[in-house]
Amino acid sequence: MKEYLRPHLFSFKAYSPGLTIEEVKDRYNLGRVIKLASNENPLGVSPLVKDVLDKYRDYVFRYPYAGNEPLRQELARFLNVPKSNIVIGNGSDEIIDLVLQLLVDPAKDVVLGFRPCFSIYKTQSRLHQITLVQVDLGPDFNMDLQKLAGKVTAQTRLIFLTNPDNPSGFALPKQELKSFIQDLPKGVFVLLDEAYIDFADPEEDYSFVHEFENFPQVIFLRTFSKLFGLAGIRLGYAVVNEDLADYFWRIRLPFSVNILAEKAGIAALRDVFFREKTRKVVLEGRNFLSQELPKLGCQVFPSQANFLLVKPPLSPKLIFENLLQKGIIIRTLDSYGLPEYFRISIGTMEENRLFLERLGDILR
Repeated sequence: MKEYLRPHLFSFKAYSPGLTIEEVKDRYNLGRVIKLASNENPLGVSPLVKDVLDKYRDYVFRYPYAGNEPLRQELARFLNVPKSNIVIGNGSDEIIDLVLQLLVDPAKDVVLGFRPCFSIYKTQSRLHQITLVQVDLGPDFNMDLQKLAGKVTAQTRLIFLTNPDNPSGFALPKQELKSFIQDLPKGVFVLLDEAYIDFADPEEDYSFVHEFENFPQVIFLRTFSKLFGLAGIRLGYAVVNEDLADYFWRIRLPFSVNILAEKAGIAALRDVFFREKTRKVVLEGRNFLSQELPKLGCQVFPSQANFLLVKPPLSPKLIFENLLQKGIIIRTLDSYGLPEYFRISIGTMEENRLFLERLGDILR
């Protein structure tokens, strides 16, 4: 079939999400497996969401509301921003893809970002034959905005920024971000990916989504996959200027966000208790692991996300394989170009302690 395909697609490889809990159970004949690899919610899913999914399961033969009107109304109340500035996507991935299609002309424009970065920035840029220019993160995974600004040219149309960053968890204070954005030339947009902003402490030191009207060139991108526990539902949203939102709805595939996802999103926004409990568990677990991992000879990097970047004293691949056999899944980072590191999602305190115990057995 190659003679019929577009040649630039030949080098693409399917995204590899890693082993599932079921796959690890079957491979090693285990009764229990703890997954600390994908930055998912350690508490699972909100009880309110479970009730809503059960209630609306008989409605799946119906199309959802055009433009996801009810969910946008709920998000408008939740964020205290106008509904007209909110767009909804089938995961934040769909929004990233549509932003590239809306703003970037592959014949003349380029996009900027740091390296390493979220893989979707790279794959979707390549898919649309857009040049992505990357700047290496600093030695401590800090984002050098001055260095990034030095790469801005007349061809630059869009900049990808993830705050807090993945896979390091490093976060830039909002004042630094605002200064960087205000100094950019007219016509340069910033996609500010805030997938992990709910775990920044304190959040108000890092997020300025409520000042969106002062930053019409910024796409404030967020997800329901982390704090809200809806990774399997595939639901993302963004706050953007009204003109961009209008064109987003013109080109987004109709009904890309299904009816159960919409209902689940509304329920998740209303469950204040679940969100607060999740944040408490993550912040306490993050602090605990940050203190305990160095005692095992691991270097741990400061994080404002629901995961930690770790440099262990042994091969991460060796640790990964041994932990798998013990029923714990972590994330190695070869795909990020970081073979000496692994990433560990924050679990419940019981899961965190079990991980430390079994990691200690391996390192000893």
